[in-house]
Parts: sequence; C-alpha cells; structure tokens
Amino acid sequence: MELHGHDTDGQIFFYEHEFYCFSNFSAFMVDWKGKSYSTSEHTYHSEKFDDENLKEQIRNARSAHDALKLTEANKDKYRSNWDDVKVSVMKEILRAKLAQHPYIKKKLLASGVRTLIEDSWRDSYWGWGPNKNGENHLGKLWMELREEFRNIKKTK
Repeated sequence: MELHGHDTDGQIFFYEHEFYCFSNFSAFMVDWKGKSYSTSEHTYHSEKFDDENLKEQIRNARSAHDALKLTEANKDKYRSNWDDVKVSVMKEILRAKLAQHPYIKKKLLASGVRTLIEDSWRDSYWGWGPNKNGENHLGKLWMELREEFRNIKKTK
C-alpha cells in the first residue's frame, strides 16, 4: 500500500515533494505581529494561546516539531475561542507567508487549477488523513488564496 499521493494533472500533494513550500513545516520564516517565526507551524501554534510566555516559548522552539510538541503538552491552556477562529487564523498566517515569499507565490500560481491536498497521513482535519478522506482544510485555504491572488492580478 502506498502512503503518499503523486502529483497528477488534477491534484498536487504538498506534504513533501515539489510543493513542500505549502507545508507549515517548510523552512519559510513568517513575520507575524511584529515578531519573526521560523515556520508557519510555529506561528499557528503560538496563536492558540493568550499566555505571552508560552507563545514566546513556541516561537523560539528549535523546530516545527518541537513547537507542535510544546503545544500538545499545553492543550489545556488553549484560548477559549480557538475552535471558532483556528481556520481564519491559519488563513491569515498563510496570507502572510505568501506575501513575504515570492517563491511561494510563484509556486501557488504554478499549481494552476489543480486541487491542493495536504498529503498528511496523520491529520484528517488539515490534511486528508490516514484514510485519504479527511477535510483537507489546509489545501482548501491555499486554493482560496490562489483564487484571491488571481483575482487581484486580474484587476490590476
């Protein structure tokens, strides 16, 4: 059984491979609210909390994986409205990443009209998960941003 999808004329799987830059674990710094974060993964996890000390620990984590582990160890401290705002927060972080990195903008436009899928076998909320039937919210957000960017280019 194959674990990962392969890019086709109709789909792009960006957990790894050519379009890895769409992954929150990819090494593209994000300037967010006056501070620099090593990855969009760091940025996203820091937004789960109101506690400034914890946010700073996550921002300074040595890797995206460490930021995730620190967040998981503090699940009980998530801000109260997190489930209501997490998708919109992620979209704004991706928008910042896109604005700050011309390479990512180029790759997003190069993806054409193909469906973008986070090929994560672990996460069926942001990716398509172990059974390849997940919600793929990260892919959907990238496609929304691609459409927004195309519409902005058309009006200029």
